[in-house]
Amino acid sequence: MLFEVHPSRLTGEVAIPGSKSHTIRAVMIAALADGESVIDAPLISADAESAMHAAGILGAKITRTPDRWVVQGTGGRFHLRETTIDTGNSGTTTNILLGLLALQDEREITLTGDQQIRRRPCRHLADALTQLGAKIVSVHENGCPPFLVRGPLRGGRAVLAAPSSQYLTSLLLACPLAVGDSEIVVTELKEESYVEMTLEWLKFQGICLEHDGLKHFRIPGGQKYHAFHRRVPADFSSASFFLCAGALGDNDVTSTGLDLNDAQGDKAVVDYLRQMGALVEVTGDRIRVRGRGLHGVELDLNNTPDALPVMAVTACFAEGTTVLGNVAHARIKETDRIAVMAGELRKIGAAVEERPDGLVIHGGQSLTGADVNGHHDHRVVMALALAGTRLQSGLTVDTAEAAGVTFPEFPRMMRTLGAALQEREIRPV
Repeated sequence: MLFEVHPSRLTGEVAIPGSKSHTIRAVMIAALADGESVIDAPLISADAESAMHAAGILGAKITRTPDRWVVQGTGGRFHLRETTIDTGNSGTTTNILLGLLALQDEREITLTGDQQIRRRPCRHLADALTQLGAKIVSVHENGCPPFLVRGPLRGGRAVLAAPSSQYLTSLLLACPLAVGDSEIVVTELKEESYVEMTLEWLKFQGICLEHDGLKHFRIPGGQKYHAFHRRVPADFSSASFFLCAGALGDNDVTSTGLDLNDAQGDKAVVDYLRQMGALVEVTGDRIRVRGRGLHGVELDLNNTPDALPVMAVTACFAEGTTVLGNVAHARIKETDRIAVMAGELRKIGAAVEERPDGLVIHGGQSLTGADVNGHHDHRVVMALALAGTRLQSGLTVDTAEAAGVTFPEFPRMMRTLGAALQEREIRPV
């Protein structure tokens, strides 16, 4: 599918859908819990569907309506319905599930995903789980899925390097159900805010653990998860496209449903835009952003790698130089987002330098429309589509169907604001 985008002024108000990260944690904890859990306002997307599918294979029973999911949990006693679980394109589901599958010794389970997932490294997580007693084999011996997984997770001491926070989240969710106590020593950690989100969920569940900062955890085994009723907060990662949209040109966009007290790291985009000179007003759960001429800044994106594509686009329309740094882990997402964004932005005339840990973007260039490649990466696709609204001749983005991984409503919501954005199927030649 293609997005065809033409120059447009964006104005108005959009209600931001539920958080992907919260939705997947909610589904997985509900699947582990004893009893019936209710999840209100979950994100409806391909990644969330992958989490639901996996929970069903573990033995959870799920009833769904458009704005509520009811999950009958397993109580941590899995009744595995299949011997292979395919997580699609969901890295969060894949990594969390690797830890959860290590809890059972009923049978060996194959954990796999789509082509992108099969290229994403999980060796550090697999090694840590092995230290805790699980048996995990990378089928192609490359540290990536597919994995053969079997428990039990006995506990003990594990040393973990976590260039993806999802590795530590996986251990934190699984270890309370291990046979014995666990100790986790973290030697490297990126995306700390997502670990804080996981710890908030564990506190909400009454799970006992001790930790010294985010470097050393002690987790008693033999604990239980409990049924709950909770509403999923709106997603700052999805909101980032509309927050940045408001900052461009003479746009004026209000995003609703957002809670700046939530643990989501991408709420930092609000501060990034303020630093760049955008007019930002926060009233309750409403964030209004207006453009008034942006300028370049130096930003540390270590906690917000998902924001790199949209911040790179925003920087193209700012005067001066913007540095997006300390985000080398953006290279191990659905794509190498540093290399991909550098290549695609150059197609529209942007002056971009690629660094090992980020991008340097020289704004104020003469930009033009082009046919760009979304690389099957949802955040790259949506960021490039936003760029098209500011180009005199617009642009086309291929692999646009990838937006549905986390944000299927993106094109409709863009049109609500006035974007000249159309979806077009690619007909075989």
